[in-house]
Amino acid sequence: MDLEAEIRDLQLDSAEENNGVVISEDHHSDGVEKLDKAEEDVKDNVQESAPVPVEQQATEDHDQETLLPVHNPAKAKEKAAQEKAAKEEAEEEAEANKKRHLNVVFIGHVDAGKSTIGGQILFLSGQVDDRQIQKYEKEAKDKSRESWYMAYIMDTNEEERAKGKTVEVGRAHFETESTRFTILDAPGHKSYVPNMISGASQADIGVLVISARKGEFETGYERGGQTREHVQLAKTLGVSKLVVVVNKMDDPTVNWSRERYDEIEQKMVPFLKASGYNTKKDVIFLPISGLMGVNMDKRMDPKVCPWYSGPSFFEVLDAIEVPPRDPNGPFRMPIIDKFKDMGTVVMGKVESGSIKEGDSLILMPNKEPVKVVAIYCDEDKVKRAGPGENLRVRITGIEDEDILSGFVLSSTVKPVPAVTEFVAQLQILELLDNAIFTAGYKAILHIHAVVEECEIIELISQIDMKTRKPMKKKVLFVKNGAAVVCRIQVTNSICVEKFSDFPQLGRFTLRTEGKTVAVGKVTALSGASSSA
Repeated sequence: MDLEAEIRDLQLDSAEENNGVVISEDHHSDGVEKLDKAEEDVKDNVQESAPVPVEQQATEDHDQETLLPVHNPAKAKEKAAQEKAAKEEAEEEAEANKKRHLNVVFIGHVDAGKSTIGGQILFLSGQVDDRQIQKYEKEAKDKSRESWYMAYIMDTNEEERAKGKTVEVGRAHFETESTRFTILDAPGHKSYVPNMISGASQADIGVLVISARKGEFETGYERGGQTREHVQLAKTLGVSKLVVVVNKMDDPTVNWSRERYDEIEQKMVPFLKASGYNTKKDVIFLPISGLMGVNMDKRMDPKVCPWYSGPSFFEVLDAIEVPPRDPNGPFRMPIIDKFKDMGTVVMGKVESGSIKEGDSLILMPNKEPVKVVAIYCDEDKVKRAGPGENLRVRITGIEDEDILSGFVLSSTVKPVPAVTEFVAQLQILELLDNAIFTAGYKAILHIHAVVEECEIIELISQIDMKTRKPMKKKVLFVKNGAAVVCRIQVTNSICVEKFSDFPQLGRFTLRTEGKTVAVGKVTALSGASSSA
């Protein structure tokens, strides 16, 4: 208190000297506060930039005190810049430490239980609460379809619910301890295979769902069943790892029977081998019940199934290794969808390279320069994103009506090549009745998100299936099961890469009249116009 009294006396004395103007205590304390603030700023700055010796800090503080309590703009600017740099560094670190991200596509014959398993996963990982499940149960009961209630989580539109068939590719997200997953629930019905192709082309791993129920596995697997076509497509579209889940094991006709499980496995293994999968390294079989959630998130009780002691479905997904992608490579993001939302927003999966806010990119094949305004990953706004992520990117410099799915957002330095014809190696699977494959053959080409009409303009050589080398003799036509190198032409310019440089943008399927007739990979580009 004595100190305050002394200050007051001093103020009064100086007031007399200052022609009777009293400097109020408030004003004084204001000055002190400003000084304190300036001191703190300096201290913060000093601590952030580097550990400074104590004496130096003390003298700096002292200097600051002797200065008038003026806000120093240079210091503030410097501090702001340092804070920004620190924040960016923290963001980069968080990005680096983020869980790895995988896209999982559910494929298989119609009614094998894909949507039900997807729904069960979301329920078990806490994405859907009990109240919602009860609501779905009631809805399914009203339609006298009690066992469909789990599928309603994934099949959201009315058409899908009424028919009990998935039409579009459903999307949902869930996390395990080490991985973030995006579920792509592809349609199993043969009329919707093009939708399934667009789902599988974004996937890293496939889950092939097979129904163990008597009669259902057989219909899915026999000729004309979707199980076979889906497996072949998945392999072509770059789904390198496959988890084969034998579903409906709790069905009364199966009752967790080992014989039935082994029978399915024995029938599937040779077929998976023929489709190009290494069944020892890239394929895992496991029995589950999607409706009851058995062997999904936790290992099975031996009482339920005494003969299976392997990992649960979640453990298998967590342990899968996928080939790494290059975050520093040229940027590639094939566009699967676009819409208007405060500007133009494009959706797609980053196949290579990284993207950050403010980047200048080029949209191929139009060669339109665009600027990245905002990036959304799942539902969150992010500053940057690496390969493997599903993104929505807001861009400026182009209207949404000028963008088609299949366009590729690419780096300006090494843009993706745009071509109207290319050379490819094709494997003919199954031509339509009595058709022969020759120059002039027309089909629909599916390559990443592109769907275009194409024509075979020249058969270059047939490949010997034994030696895998081209045969010498000239070839005019080929039949089912043959492998051939040919030149393919499309009417509009499309973005493709050589398979050897960029597998995701270099493999494709050919379909006619709703059937997959051939799968192939791009081996050479002719007349590529990649210069911007």
